[in-house]
Amino acid sequence: MKVGFIGLGNVGGKLAGSLLRNNFDLTVRDLDKNLTQSFKDLGAKVVNSAKELAEQVDLIITCLPSPKICAEVMEADDGVISGLSENKIWLEMSTTDEAEIKRISKKIIAKKAIPLDGPVSGGCHRATTGNIAIFVGGERNAFDKILPALMVMGRKILHTGDLGSATVLKVITNYLASVHLVALGEAWTVAKKSNLDLAKAYKGIAVSSGNSFVHETESQVILNGSYNINFTMDLVLKDTGLFDDLAKKLDAPLEISPKVVEIFKDGQKKYGSRAWSSMIVKRMEDINNIEFRAKGFPDELTDNEPEEKGYEI
Repeated sequence: MKVGFIGLGNVGGKLAGSLLRNNFDLTVRDLDKNLTQSFKDLGAKVVNSAKELAEQVDLIITCLPSPKICAEVMEADDGVISGLSENKIWLEMSTTDEAEIKRISKKIIAKKAIPLDGPVSGGCHRATTGNIAIFVGGERNAFDKILPALMVMGRKILHTGDLGSATVLKVITNYLASVHLVALGEAWTVAKKSNLDLAKAYKGIAVSSGNSFVHETESQVILNGSYNINFTMDLVLKDTGLFDDLAKKLDAPLEISPKVVEIFKDGQKKYGSRAWSSMIVKRMEDINNIEFRAKGFPDELTDNEPEEKGYEI
């Protein structure tokens, strides 16, 4: 199977790297020539347009920062759709909007190609080693066809159902992660002002009913002071906005979601759109004139689990 990958950023570059490391025939496209050159140096092919990429491969993967950018890459005159033909598969791995996935998918189907949505979850450090989770929505037969590629990009792979279902599930999980992160800011505030040993508090939370994946990962770089989670404030605002907008479309009044959006908007205003998302807890540090610091925590997360072939759950 020939694979094309468009979008070699924080997550996409690591997913594409797993394909290349596992000897897939890989063609890449990104506006950043330095990124494409680094892949070319490792044996990938590089093309000059998304259309050219789509013409040359069987599976086209996009992993892009926003629905707007994805639409441009897909629908431009030299975009992916122009290069599609029968039985080619498009896998959208960006975190995006369900309605937008379905809108673009109609154009994919009109070319007799097959659309799938396949967002990932688990953090950039796990994307590096191919240990991230992948949700996939769409035709089961197409899912089975690309499963070998999915199994090197991710560890736990879930076919979620119809097209768009993976995107909805991903938006839900990102919302939960954002809520947990905001809550950590308040939890660390109370721990610090209670004069707890923050390193011991970290261990205590990790073995308690209050634990979360966000605590196990992001609390480490918070306590280090780097905040470097390889995910930025603007991307969290995109994700929380997608969740909040989806709830509104479903006529589902929510209480916490609007407040979380407000908090991250304030964080972006204070620290910048490209600040690490875990810096949202700095709002609490600044308000209370304290710092959440403890020795022995890394400035950046690494995945210490061995790379293993993925499997369907």
